[in-house]
Amino acid sequence: MTVLMKEALNPTLMQTLEGQPAFVHAGPFANIASGTSSVVADQVALKLSDYVVTEAGFGSDIGMEKFFNIKCRASGLTPDVVVLVSTIRALKMHGGGPAVRAGYDLAPAYPEENLGLLEKGLSNLKAHIGIARKFGVPVVCAVNVFPTDSDKEIAMVRDAALDAGAVSAVASTHVAEGGAGALDLAHAVVEAARRPSSFKFLYRSSATIKEKIETIAQCIYGAERVSYLPKASQQINAYERAGFGDLPICMAKTHLSLSHDPSLKGVPKGFIFPIREVRASVGAGFIYPLGGDMMTMPGLPAIPAFTRIDIDEDGRTVGLS
Repeated sequence: MTVLMKEALNPTLMQTLEGQPAFVHAGPFANIASGTSSVVADQVALKLSDYVVTEAGFGSDIGMEKFFNIKCRASGLTPDVVVLVSTIRALKMHGGGPAVRAGYDLAPAYPEENLGLLEKGLSNLKAHIGIARKFGVPVVCAVNVFPTDSDKEIAMVRDAALDAGAVSAVASTHVAEGGAGALDLAHAVVEAARRPSSFKFLYRSSATIKEKIETIAQCIYGAERVSYLPKASQQINAYERAGFGDLPICMAKTHLSLSHDPSLKGVPKGFIFPIREVRASVGAGFIYPLGGDMMTMPGLPAIPAFTRIDIDEDGRTVGLS
């Protein structure tokens, strides 16, 4: 921990293949944590650039919601525009496409044109755009183009995004063409950033912990209601008695569905969102409930590498080699 904290306030300056600067500082997974880079990295970047693009991990239901309700609340910074990245393959999965497994070839429905499957999955894209608009920020939909995506499929996604309220929807080929492939997207983002924005938080800090949890579950995830195991309710009561009730919520849930259940694709409705445990990260400044079966720590080997890392008497880090 001493080694980590010794270096923690130094953002790592990296660069893209084309030489653009990129700060890497923090960035935990949004399904179990805040899913954003640090406030320090954003503040440094804002002093050095006219436009700063920062990630909010996974989707609008977790990374973006946490970025707005936790990070923006703590930093006082607010975004000018949301860039919602979509892929035709992911939308086909939300339309009921075959299961995708790591290490196995994709089913033909994904690399081949399938307008019917894509149309079914577009409800998920529209839901994410709707979530972003709840916060009063203009939305640009970026279609991350794969070589097998057809012109008809790309056009269908763009039309659906505009119909859902995005200010623009742009196909981006940056993976194949580098920065040149994202120029149209960059222009669209700049134009959207000039539009009026009326950013607002989803909930008040003064709301109770359960009110905040239920607001997120119902307004963002689409749950009918929230259920609490007795242990979770006891923990909530204890945190509020201790004076932590004003902290924002950092929900731990799957990134594979708008709900808590990774098998529920598209836009699930009418489900009960289960809270089995509620923990407090008081130093970090949030309460994090566990929705469904979530592991909050990745698997580690029998003897993790951190057991070899230390700091010597001269302040030098040892054990990283």
